[in-house]
Amino acid sequence: MKREARLLLNKAYDSLVLSIELFNRPYDRGRISSTLIFLDHAFEMLLKSSIIHRGGGIRERRAKETIGFDACVRRSLTDAKIKYLTEEQALTLQILNGLRDAAQHHLLDISEDQLYVHVQSGITLFRDIVMSVFGQDLAAMLPARVLPVATRTPRDLISLFDSEITEIKKLLQPRRRHRVEAMARLRPIAILDATIKGEKAQPSNSDLRRLAKQLVIGKNWSDIFPDISAVKFSSDGIGPTLSLRLSKKEGIPIQVVPEGTPETSVVAVKRVNELGYYNLGAKQLAEKLGLTIPKLIAIVDSFGLRNNDDFYKEFRIGKSTFKRYSQKAIKKIQGLLTTVSIEEIWTNRKKEKQQANISTI
Repeated sequence: MKREARLLLNKAYDSLVLSIELFNRPYDRGRISSTLIFLDHAFEMLLKSSIIHRGGGIRERRAKETIGFDACVRRSLTDAKIKYLTEEQALTLQILNGLRDAAQHHLLDISEDQLYVHVQSGITLFRDIVMSVFGQDLAAMLPARVLPVATRTPRDLISLFDSEITEIKKLLQPRRRHRVEAMARLRPIAILDATIKGEKAQPSNSDLRRLAKQLVIGKNWSDIFPDISAVKFSSDGIGPTLSLRLSKKEGIPIQVVPEGTPETSVVAVKRVNELGYYNLGAKQLAEKLGLTIPKLIAIVDSFGLRNNDDFYKEFRIGKSTFKRYSQKAIKKIQGLLTTVSIEEIWTNRKKEKQQANISTI
């Protein structure tokens, strides 16, 4: 391992241990903020160490400072040479980073249940990355006495947020004068919802007031924060071996947000009807392009369109598999046919088949 990568990884371990220690401290002064700050720092050091270990760089050309958290996540997710993160792992990192940002720069009041879910999922993710990138077992790298413990077990997200909203509504009752406290408690939920949608900016006071007003008039929280329902936390194991991971619900994709898009995160849950997006079968696509199905398949295979999620996806329903194409596939193929003729593609396709037959004889 390169020296710089090793030193950064050691810093990551140090901050992770401090985060676990602060989470387990027996008094609450500064506990939430310091736990999130050190956990976030642990991940930034881990991401930079991983990028260097995989042969990437953590500085832009001629820059004096290293890249920031978001840039680390993007490189770790989209750079083919470096890639080791999944979209769901990137989403977990964005949520933790958003909570840390609010805790460090303003007010954040997060319940014990929420804090447990985020910290435990963070430790699980840290362990997964360390194993996949460095081949190290996190348990073997930490002091033997380090043990993340909690007196509460995680509940499902629906029950958790039902309880959270009930407490916030109590703070918002007339003449209680707890509006600032209510906003601080509403903020982590707003951050979670915004991060899932791919929004980077912290919720403003006016945003929180608007959300609070909707709660006061009795609007259901699932209607106010519809994007939270797009994800779930799945767990396996118990006690010290508990693993908690954020995952999207089946049928709801995650997309990478284009770099340079203002006020956005790296990834976001894309709430679309996928069958509505991939709404063409091969016959329908061939008819729209004026091609026969064999010639359509020839151009699809020649240019690898089935390897691109923008154009093609397979759906399994029961025991049947459905091969579907998007409307984007039409424009893509039309563009390709302006540079090469379908006759040339068809001729090359037949030659390839003939050569394949000869080689098997």
